[in-house]
Amino acid sequence: MALQNGELSSDLLHSQAHIWNHIFSFINSMSLKCAVQLQIPDIIHRHGAPMSFSELVEALSINKERSHFIYRLMRILVHSGFFLKQTLSIINEGDGEEEKEVYLLAPASRLLLKEEPLSIRPFLLAMLDPMLMNPWQHLSKWFQNDGDICPFQTTHGRSLWDFAGQEPKLNQLFNDAMASDARLVTNVILKDCKAAFEGLNSIVDVGGGTGTVTKAIAKAFPKLNCISFDLPHVVNGMEGSKNLSYVGGDMFESIPEVDAVFMKWILHDWSDEECIKILKRCKEAIPSKENGGKLIIVDMVVKNHEGGTDESLKTQLFFDMLMMTLTTGKERTEKEWIKLLLVAGFSDYKFTPILGLRSLIEVYP
Repeated sequence: MALQNGELSSDLLHSQAHIWNHIFSFINSMSLKCAVQLQIPDIIHRHGAPMSFSELVEALSINKERSHFIYRLMRILVHSGFFLKQTLSIINEGDGEEEKEVYLLAPASRLLLKEEPLSIRPFLLAMLDPMLMNPWQHLSKWFQNDGDICPFQTTHGRSLWDFAGQEPKLNQLFNDAMASDARLVTNVILKDCKAAFEGLNSIVDVGGGTGTVTKAIAKAFPKLNCISFDLPHVVNGMEGSKNLSYVGGDMFESIPEVDAVFMKWILHDWSDEECIKILKRCKEAIPSKENGGKLIIVDMVVKNHEGGTDESLKTQLFFDMLMMTLTTGKERTEKEWIKLLLVAGFSDYKFTPILGLRSLIEVYP
């Protein structure tokens, strides 16, 4: 490629490196997936102390002839901030001082541990499974074709929800992923947003999956009647408790009548038209504001550059592209949320940006 007039070779090389970094950005996620599948975070954690390279490869269930390649895997993951590498000075009797390189967990890698209650390991394994990765290969094809609602359908011939209903592996991956996210988010909600649930007699978690959020709410509020509501194939076989029950159904048709409807990470899966239908069913299920009716939404509110860091905005834009690729949904700005709520017939709302990239939205009829 010939240099254009006035173009510096350094600018050209910088542009090349910028493109290379984006071409190969998948290497970060796939290297991390490999480390999780090999249980490297768990092995270092169980070791209970900084772990040398030789100790690490000895503990791994791998072909030992490939042990030396682990160094290269760890090098990229240290650079990405998932592990820490330190050099320790070891004094050997009679041999003097020796330097030893060791690995430790970085703060982020603690959320990848199997036994960590707030682990997002299941979410990682689901999002990076070939069933959910392959649709990205058909993104341009989807833009060019007719009929398919999203690239997932272009790839698999069905919507994500239909496919999950017929493919047990995807159903399990998806439910585990949502449950892991629910544990983390619910931990924050019940600590910092408990007032949103006070004074209610009944609540339904729409799209509640296997009931992770509902169980936590039921435990935190023993006098609150809680319902986990989802498609029949999701809740079949689930057993309730004293103030927790499971109900199968379709949120587009009807939602059990309660004081409050709760929806975590549901509406971003659906188009504006579909969201309005869901929101109208929510409004039908709850009493007036004067009689205690409310809708509680946990979802992303996309910020502009002034409202958040470039890094947080990038993550929200990643999720928006994820919604476009796997579903008919999108991530919405506050203005877009308000428009949906008003069209669906709600009159008042309150946004609380207390959940990192997501917000708690309280909505009233």
